[in-house]
Amino acid sequence: MSRSQLVAEHLPLLRRYARALTGSQTSGDAYVGAMLEALLQDPSLLDEKHGARAGLFRLFTRIWNSVSLNDDAAVTTLPMPSERRLSNITPLPRQAFLLLSLEGFSEEEVAYILGTDVAETRELADTAGREMAVEIATDVLIIEDETFIAMDLESLVKNLGHNVIGVARTHTDAVALAKNKKPGLILADIQLADGSSGLDAVNELLKVFEVPVVFITAYPERFLTGERPEPAFLVSKPFQPAMVSAVASQALFFQRNSRNRAPRAAAS
Repeated sequence: MSRSQLVAEHLPLLRRYARALTGSQTSGDAYVGAMLEALLQDPSLLDEKHGARAGLFRLFTRIWNSVSLNDDAAVTTLPMPSERRLSNITPLPRQAFLLLSLEGFSEEEVAYILGTDVAETRELADTAGREMAVEIATDVLIIEDETFIAMDLESLVKNLGHNVIGVARTHTDAVALAKNKKPGLILADIQLADGSSGLDAVNELLKVFEVPVVFITAYPERFLTGERPEPAFLVSKPFQPAMVSAVASQALFFQRNSRNRAPRAAAS
């Protein structure tokens, strides 16, 4: 397999990670684009010591950490909502946690990607876990038409300390439930069995009020192309509980920080 084929094979999941890390399709894809440009200029940047996928994530991390997060001139090349500037994120702990829980890398691979050792990687992940443990519990709407998956999600979010306000199985049900109960988080399947779309339902709701959304799909590669508006937070089926927990917490993290900064932004 050629170098370009190796990169193309792993690019969708790298986009998923970048979007989860930044909270935005636009900024996540911009960082991936910057990595690809660097790789085109110097193919030797890709270290395949632990495989091509880990090598790509390592190179992405170097690009990610090379941008001054407090430098507006640098940030302007990587567009993102001003209220979600990355200087407000605890970078390494979140990176370690997402690499382990969302992307499924081993501790040794994460240490290689981040340039740490295994002991430090564990401490970083523990730090992120402690941060996530103090997240404010919220009301969750589940949009999922498969009964057993819906039950698994309901049990999972309850164990995380959240309250499930309802399970919607169609676009119509989802819109009605959300407008009536105003969830603080939505977990949504994209393709529903009756032919309706969880994505369409969420887009309709986001016109009315702001809420963080995590999409769950059996076909993540279809929504990680970077060619159209696509989800920022995406979990693939079959999912592991840690994966859903990590991404949901990351989505709530961005929402909470955005709300905490709103009064200061208004005052300025």
